[in-house]
Amino acid sequence: MSQVFAQCALAVLVTMTGVFILALILKDNSLADVAWGPGFILVALISLVSGPGWPHLVSRPFLVTALVAVWGLRLGIHIFRRKRGRGEDFRYAQWRRTWGRWFVPRSYLQVFLLQGLFLLIIVFPVTLVNRSAAGGPTVWDAAGFLVWLLGFIFECVGDAQLERFKKNTANKGKIITTGLWRFTRHPNYFGEAAMWWGIFLIGLAVPQGWLGLASPVFITVLLTKVSGVPMLEKKYAGRPEFAAYARRTSVFIPWFPKADQDGRSPDTSSP
Repeated sequence: MSQVFAQCALAVLVTMTGVFILALILKDNSLADVAWGPGFILVALISLVSGPGWPHLVSRPFLVTALVAVWGLRLGIHIFRRKRGRGEDFRYAQWRRTWGRWFVPRSYLQVFLLQGLFLLIIVFPVTLVNRSAAGGPTVWDAAGFLVWLLGFIFECVGDAQLERFKKNTANKGKIITTGLWRFTRHPNYFGEAAMWWGIFLIGLAVPQGWLGLASPVFITVLLTKVSGVPMLEKKYAGRPEFAAYARRTSVFIPWFPKADQDGRSPDTSSP
């Protein structure tokens, strides 16, 4: 297991270093976001071909690797399409201004290498599954797949609804409050966390699979307390329409919106 993990860590180090060099050339640190999903695919494939589950096509290792590949490829393409022609993401642009002469080393350490470390922590259940011999299906596989599928639907549909909303020029300066966004302020973040909870459940079918609990706990805390929800909602701080939306809408886990102060249900029409 340690040898496989070392191979994965080395691959992530080389990949993130390469993306960092490209980002320096293009002056765009948000390339780290584009590399996020594909980086998981790389680790999943390395651990798959290094484990005893290879080359059994119908096996638990192939299942989790396929799930990671579907998610990582879709996310990478989505982020690439979203940022194409838009320049550096506002978060990285702000750091570029504030880090000054320490921008290059801090970018390498705090953006690219730190993201690589996060990636290795989150993908850990996949390496646990892929190092185990292929076994028959269990209730954990079914439960985990269903949770993963729920998360995948939330992320895909949430991203599609937001993209469609932004393309409508009539919505410029407005906040999406319809579709899945009526039930959670961050359906895409919820979906990403749910997918890793699903992969963790699949991992419970293998020896020491419970160790993979670090993955969904870490990504959930990361998204809700560190780099996901807090950083994005800080961008909308002070806007009355967002404050009203936040008062009635669950921040993360989907739930029915609260009634307005006058007791009426919130308007579900497009803003």
